[in-house]
Amino acid sequence: MTKAFPVRVAANATELLTVKDVRAAAARIAGAVVRTPMLRSQTLSEISGADIWLKFENHQFTAAYKERGALNALLHLNDEQRSRGVIAASAGNHSQGLSYHGRRLGVPVTIVMPQTTPSVKVMQTESVGGNVTLFGETFDEAYAHARELEQERGLTFVHPFDDPLVAAGQGTVALEMLQDKDDFDCFVVPIGGGGLMSGMATVAKALKPTIEMVGVQAELYPSMYSAVTGDKRPCGGDTLAEGIAVKEPGEFTRQIVGELVDDVLLVKEGKLEHAVALLLQIEKTVVEGAGAAGLAAILSNPEKFAGKTVGLVLCGGNIDTRLLANVLLRDLARSGRLARLQIVLQDRPGALFKVMREFNEHNVNIIEIYHQRIFTTLPAKGLTAEIECEARDGDQIDRLVQSLRAKGYSVELAELA
Repeated sequence: MTKAFPVRVAANATELLTVKDVRAAAARIAGAVVRTPMLRSQTLSEISGADIWLKFENHQFTAAYKERGALNALLHLNDEQRSRGVIAASAGNHSQGLSYHGRRLGVPVTIVMPQTTPSVKVMQTESVGGNVTLFGETFDEAYAHARELEQERGLTFVHPFDDPLVAAGQGTVALEMLQDKDDFDCFVVPIGGGGLMSGMATVAKALKPTIEMVGVQAELYPSMYSAVTGDKRPCGGDTLAEGIAVKEPGEFTRQIVGELVDDVLLVKEGKLEHAVALLLQIEKTVVEGAGAAGLAAILSNPEKFAGKTVGLVLCGGNIDTRLLANVLLRDLARSGRLARLQIVLQDRPGALFKVMREFNEHNVNIIEIYHQRIFTTLPAKGLTAEIECEARDGDQIDRLVQSLRAKGYSVELAELA
């Protein structure tokens, strides 16, 4: 198989992470993390044209695979390091995984987060045993402060991804998947810093050299893509997949990815939102944006995966409930089941009633109505009625709009980006 990337790993990088290391990690963490189920999705397979198998890492206690690597690193500490404690810079799943297993093992855990970190993430980390220190406005400032505290207090720093011990723990995901099913054509794996992909690729290529390893990043954060392809792209913005929103991949992990990974795909925000919604609607499972990245990549590139047996890692399920609600409503709007119509009316009795009769005739349910009389360019006797409504599908909405326009109404349909 021809490599997609010209990057070649330094001789000592692959020596730092082998399938033997991953097997040792699996034995070490056995019984302390969940051996998550892997199930075939009949419906997603029909939709995508590929044979889709899902690994439910969102079933871990902290709802993410990060526990595996964090625990493997903690179990390598000597007695002095255990007593002094560990430190990390993280505002995501690594902080919770490290804190949870640190408390369970009696190891003090300090987590440095930016001062801008949402309070819910601070509380979640503290609830599983972490001692949170807020510092700086950005992750880089928090990271630098964590490294200072490491030296000042004699703590052991546990990197979220750029560490062979952490990557070995993450690689146990692939070990379990291949134990359960050994005929995969392809693994599709989210990439942020590259720890999960490094561990999984090390296992997969050792046990099944012909398997195709495909990484996925949010289009707004193509850091690993840029590193391994040389195609430098801007990195930043508000992404649903904040769990893989990494501006600088690891030095160790980028070498492993450059050597063992066949392709890295970039996915748009709309596809991430749709994948999150599909997994909830079809599989009845909650994933965060990063956890849906693999499915988003397949839906964005159906020709690449058609007919293949594909393993997807649902790497995490930590998503804010309000954000999840917004994602689901936006997906309904994109599918045409929710709509907002802007209709120009005359400001006189009965005008709205006549419009309502059209909604009734087409069996479209009205959710909310808002009248705009002041902030408009219409004449003083005109108004705009914004009507939010729900229907079976987009065709039903289209028929309503056509009927309204046929009766002389000016109608605009609000669009999502």
